[in-house]
Amino acid sequence: MTTPSPERARLAAALRELKGRTGLSLAALAAKTAFSKSSWDRYLNARTVPPRDAVQELCRLAGEPEGRCVALWEIAESQGSGRATEEAPAPPEGPPPGGDAADDGSVRRSATLVAVLASVCAVAVGGLAAVALLLPHRDAEPRASLSPAPATTGPRCQGEACEGKSAMQMKCAAGPQTLAAHRTASGAWMELRYSRECGTSWARMWSTHIGDRLEMSVGDKGGGPGADGVRSAEIENDVDADNYVYTPMTAARPGTVVRACLHPAAGGGTECFDSRVGR
Repeated sequence: MTTPSPERARLAAALRELKGRTGLSLAALAAKTAFSKSSWDRYLNARTVPPRDAVQELCRLAGEPEGRCVALWEIAESQGSGRATEEAPAPPEGPPPGGDAADDGSVRRSATLVAVLASVCAVAVGGLAAVALLLPHRDAEPRASLSPAPATTGPRCQGEACEGKSAMQMKCAAGPQTLAAHRTASGAWMELRYSRECGTSWARMWSTHIGDRLEMSVGDKGGGPGADGVRSAEIENDVDADNYVYTPMTAARPGTVVRACLHPAAGGGTECFDSRVGR
């Protein structure tokens, strides 16, 4: 197998980090994007440079601004296509005065790097204007309700304005606090999350089974099925069961109690746990 270039290896490492953040398997990633499972395997293992669209889709799924990864992609793509070499000024014949062949290689690499960095700057600026088009999931709003992403990389809502919305789509899931985690008797995991920037909380589950339902609520909004402020998510298929599934967000103030309950499809009783949002 051909050893990937350093540029392609750096891009692949960044993409693997984003994939880990989404919690998606290769099959689930293929189901949520326009690229196949085998294609993602090649991209993530640096066997080939992915299309720019694939990099952008993974950034959206992970709630990551596109600028950094698009810049890495531009460098890898330029090196792979030979554009970087073509754009660099040709060095003079032979080694520079007082140097040797190794010094000549340094001159070529420096000229190439200058040309690549110039093209990266232009791409990074343009990449920030992309439109967010996340596919719907259990924690997502209907696709028709999505609007173009604002020009900011910060949260897209705060407090009550986030009620019932997706933490990923609203960019509230970048660096959230994990308030508490709980493993159920069936082996499923629940986790309570909180975003200080957005002033919201939500829950997520994994290692679940089809039909499992997760509910979360904030103490000062009441609780129980159907209560105002209760957010829920359900495992509908094998793709859901293999990945993280999130409830929508609800506003949460410091000091309030947040509660999550798992209703297993196979019976065995509902399991709940709670935690308090730090002040």
